[in-house]
Amino acid sequence: MAHGDSDSGEFDSAKSWREFEPGEFELGTDGPTAILVGVDDSVTAARAGWYAAGLARRQRARMIAVYVAPTGSMLAASPSGASVMAAEAEAHAAIAADLRTRAEAAAVEFGISLTFVEARGDPFTEIKRVATEAHADAIVVGASAKAGHKLVGSLAIRLVRAGKWPVTVVP
Repeated sequence: MAHGDSDSGEFDSAKSWREFEPGEFELGTDGPTAILVGVDDSVTAARAGWYAAGLARRQRARMIAVYVAPTGSMLAASPSGASVMAAEAEAHAAIAADLRTRAEAAAVEFGISLTFVEARGDPFTEIKRVATEAHADAIVVGASAKAGHKLVGSLAIRLVRAGKWPVTVVP
């Protein structure tokens, strides 16, 4: 008898796949049950959002949309720094509100469960944190169009190198 075989012909493991409750987290299921998508106001992120929504619908998975607003700029040290930071925060709040509205409308249209998360900081760190907390088993991001990312590495490359989730990069 080969390893993993039992008399009934079923796979023998510590916890059979039949013992998992629907929606219970299991790394390595037949398909993703929680798909995290990174969103911002770029064209590639919009494409990633639509791709993730379609994937979530087909897989009957829940979708977690994450918008990460960058932290304060270098202008904070200038005399007008406080007003610049306030305007920046207001602009990011408006972007997040617009993205949330669009994501919620798409979720209703696709008939999928959606959680929208707004965070501040480094996109890689925040997406990684939310993916871990939400037990995401797939990540979808838009390809970076910034030239500097060819030198330092894009968000997608950093997520792939983290090696914890399958990462789909949408052009």
